[in-house]
Amino acid sequence: MFIEKAEIFVFELPFIKSYQTSYGEMNQKRSIVIKLSSSDLSGYGEASTLPFPFYLPEYADTSYIVLKDLIIPKILDKDIKHPSEINQLLSHIKGYNFAKYSVETALWDLYSQTTQIPLYQLLGGTNQTIQIGGSVSITKDENKLLEEISLKVEQGYQRIKLKIKPSWDIEPLEIIRNSFPDVPLMVDANAAYTLKDRDLLKTLDNFNLMMIEQPLGWDDLIDHTELQPQLNTPICLDESILSLNDTRKAIKINACKIINLKPGRVGGLTEAKKIHDLCKKNNIGVWCGGMLESSIGAFFNLSLATLDNFIYPVALNTNDYIDDIVTHKCLAKNGAVKVPNFLSDFEVDEEKLRHYTVASHQFNSKS
Repeated sequence: MFIEKAEIFVFELPFIKSYQTSYGEMNQKRSIVIKLSSSDLSGYGEASTLPFPFYLPEYADTSYIVLKDLIIPKILDKDIKHPSEINQLLSHIKGYNFAKYSVETALWDLYSQTTQIPLYQLLGGTNQTIQIGGSVSITKDENKLLEEISLKVEQGYQRIKLKIKPSWDIEPLEIIRNSFPDVPLMVDANAAYTLKDRDLLKTLDNFNLMMIEQPLGWDDLIDHTELQPQLNTPICLDESILSLNDTRKAIKINACKIINLKPGRVGGLTEAKKIHDLCKKNNIGVWCGGMLESSIGAFFNLSLATLDNFIYPVALNTNDYIDDIVTHKCLAKNGAVKVPNFLSDFEVDEEKLRHYTVASHQFNSKS
């Protein structure tokens, strides 16, 4: 795959309704799509960071700068045999996993087209039909909260994830459990609590939750190790896991029982598969969470989730958008999705992509 041309698109897709978590509120999602061209083929990838540095230090505008100034110039005019080579090629750049991931996934798309082998098969996946879970953001209106959950239950979602934060935790869970006592339910704190809140976190055991996602510091392992034995509910780590090495440490000190394995957060599908395999070996269940990806990003998440240790329903947020940048939007049906063989099955709509683009940059071969 000789990379002759590359394009970066920073785009913004509007939500149907605002999306609120413990770290902020969004009415639209700022994200990045990479297009890499080799001969007569083009591959696409998505760096689905957030528009602010509240989840992790990397966010959309910094991803764009690093891609434009450092990453794309490094791979242009390179003959790359396999997408896994990108890890070593970009190893001198510390961090910026989402930016690296966008390039790696574009290369996986090209490689899949070149070999004519579906991506999920290249990754070693087998479970082509994936169960999907729904997410509910922080909603202070009780009726709207119940209406949203009721709709997701009717649509067949296999679990519900509720965003929580201090002062918005016990009350919404009581409201939900009074109306939906048996729905598979988990909570996501996005690092909003500390060990001083351990008594409150212990109370969450009363709500029969699947897991508590990232209750403590975004870069913490040690405090989670102290908290997990005090809870009956499994802790799931998200922000704390940026690499295979982080995973190894978390497992060694029993910091969690579940890992939310977002391939963008760990820098690529290659690294994500290594993490999956290590978790499987150590009986740590994984699931693929979302970063509010477009259908392009969703394709790569779903392809990864065909691996057999993804034992919890996958996140899919494409239904939250007014529009998308593909012709055939990726949507769940009755709480499940059949993973397409190729990204081209969705048909990237470049006219829509350019319509929603707010910044872009193009690179051409020097040879």
